[in-house]
Amino acid sequence: MLILDYRSMSKEALQGAKAELEKRYKDIQAMGLKLNMARGKPSLAQLDLSMPMLDLLNSSSNIKASTGDDCRNYGLADGLPEMRELFAQMLGIDDHNIIVGGNSSLNMMFDAVSCAMTHGFPGSKPWGQQGHLKFLCPSPGYDRHFAITEYFGFEMIPVPMTAEGPDMDVVDALIQNDPQVKGIWCVPKYSNPTGITYSDETVRRFAALKPAAPDFKIFWDNAYCVHDLTDTPDQLLNLWHECRKQHSIDMPIFFASTSKITFPGSGVAAMGASEHNLAVFREHYSFQTIGPDKLNQLRHIYFFGNMDGVRLQMEKHRAILEPKFQMVQAKLEENLSGKNVARWTRPNGGYFVSVDVLDGCAKRVVGLCKEAGVTLTGAGATYPYGKDPKDSNIRVAPTFPPVSELEMAMDVFCVAVQLAAVEKLLEQA
Repeated sequence: MLILDYRSMSKEALQGAKAELEKRYKDIQAMGLKLNMARGKPSLAQLDLSMPMLDLLNSSSNIKASTGDDCRNYGLADGLPEMRELFAQMLGIDDHNIIVGGNSSLNMMFDAVSCAMTHGFPGSKPWGQQGHLKFLCPSPGYDRHFAITEYFGFEMIPVPMTAEGPDMDVVDALIQNDPQVKGIWCVPKYSNPTGITYSDETVRRFAALKPAAPDFKIFWDNAYCVHDLTDTPDQLLNLWHECRKQHSIDMPIFFASTSKITFPGSGVAAMGASEHNLAVFREHYSFQTIGPDKLNQLRHIYFFGNMDGVRLQMEKHRAILEPKFQMVQAKLEENLSGKNVARWTRPNGGYFVSVDVLDGCAKRVVGLCKEAGVTLTGAGATYPYGKDPKDSNIRVAPTFPPVSELEMAMDVFCVAVQLAAVEKLLEQA
């Protein structure tokens, strides 16, 4: 097969390629597609995996916790002991350092920032009383993280992502002499959207950070800690243990949930932190709620049994997701490899593939896809304020559509990438 490097083509050859791509694009438009890859949502087949859980609490004989507490009533503010133990194993921290919340880890992250704004951490004023504040945002990254800090008025500072995680030289330089920098967002395993896992050296450097702000926090959102898609999954070094070695255990706050393990709308979330930090959050939650949804926690405990049950569930997810990710890679390789107009990640897990198209083309690609009936995450969404300085990054979310629809969507995407690139190169010719 002849591979055409678009950047090495003459103007005449580019014009010929443009005409051919426009014809293919119009043929696609005529199909009247309506496909959505905008968010990393579990598919219907994945949601069906957890349906038996809904039948597990069917009488008053099995609604008591191991503590003897009736799960229909108030109490057990930190969550059921077995649920705390399950999250402790998922996150690699001690169970007594876990608070189990509602269905959303994003909710717990928002609450953590809100609590810091109004009441602060031991030894420091509330963030909201400290004037202008900054937050580090590894980019490309998770748009909902950025939305939280934008909502609270932080100046968001992009930090370049590398193949090993955030550029730690940049992180060090930004925090060492600036007490206004209060935190950093992290998705350390199968990062959203790049799919990379932080290297051991990156984790060690996080643990060894010496920020100017005594109340600087690492928001360690380990959303994909068990979401492996290959026989050789990535291994993430344990930040909790590394911080203990460095006597920096008050820096990180850990988050996880079962949102993409059971039901996104009805899962269970958890936060992990040092005793000093948990004292702040426990007080915060004591005014906010008299207790979490323990019946939902109990359903999850019965459904999983233990960590082996979680692993079994994730194998079932993998059986559904792996063919989708393989197909996405195959389509990208088949249509874009060697053409010098796109680069993409090849993650071993998680929910996304990150594609970098020709500079200045991401918005055009997303627009072309939309006009052809394929909805993608908005261009720029993976950067603070929605502003990708190169207009090049696109987050591809393969999880929700059936394979047949995903295949059509990727055909549209690959044509759009090539057409946008040819248009840009002709502008520059």
